Amino acid sequence: MNTPTATVAAYDLRAIREQWGDLLAAIGRPPRAEWPPRDSRALGAVAEPDDEPAVGRLPLVLREHPAPANLTALDAAVSVEQALFTACDAIAAAVQRPIRRRRVALRSTPPRTVIREDQADRDDPARWHYPAPTSPGSRAYGLHWAAVWLEGRALDEQSGDLFRPLPEPVLVDLATVARRARARVETALGRDGRPTVLDRPCPYCRGRLTAHTRTGDPMAATIVCSTGEPCPAPVLLDHGRRTWTGADLVTLYVALESAHR
Repeated sequence: MNTPTATVAAYDLRAIREQWGDLLAAIGRPPRAEWPPRDSRALGAVAEPDDEPAVGRLPLVLREHPAPANLTALDAAVSVEQALFTACDAIAAAVQRPIRRRRVALRSTPPRTVIREDQADRDDPARWHYPAPTSPGSRAYGLHWAAVWLEGRALDEQSGDLFRPLPEPVLVDLATVARRARARVETALGRDGRPTVLDRPCPYCRGRLTAHTRTGDPMAATIVCSTGEPCPAPVLLDHGRRTWTGADLVTLYVALESAHR
């Protein structure tokens, strides 16, 4: 049975992972008040070419960003990635079993033996590998793998005797890291619930439109027109304001695009 702390930590790590592609895409776009919110699914972001499948997983510290259009998104991504990598290193040091060593007989005269690392145990895909001067270790697989690995540790997923359960203080620290990292991602993407005044007026009355978004799903947003009841938009009034939610957001988006053209 997982504790509430473990469940919340896993939930936050999953949210980071699911929004990571949007944050990376935002690095290349100038920040602006926009709707739908920065979501690669809604904005039609182009996927990485098939001949470069590893680029999206490389740690940001190993990539080049010669001219990032959104420094806020880049700073958030670098900070969150480093926080999760550091958490992986610390948790592996606390609960991950060292690589087994075994005696190997050499073909020599006279016969002798040496102690070497067990290769199968060293290459266990569940094992977190620390960075070294000549290798980034498991960091080479990027933030997605780090988040998945941390989630497994939070939920105490078994992998033979490779891991011990997380001590409660370590679990609490992980939950704190995950919560802060998620907040950093969602703030950079404009998904932290703060109202965003859009850079386009209401297509029906030219009033000011304000968006409220708390998730990566554009359909979970709420858009409010400042004009009030005189606005002729074909949506219901909510507290005296024309308000778009759910499927009505599609109608608003189409109207905004038509007015822009």
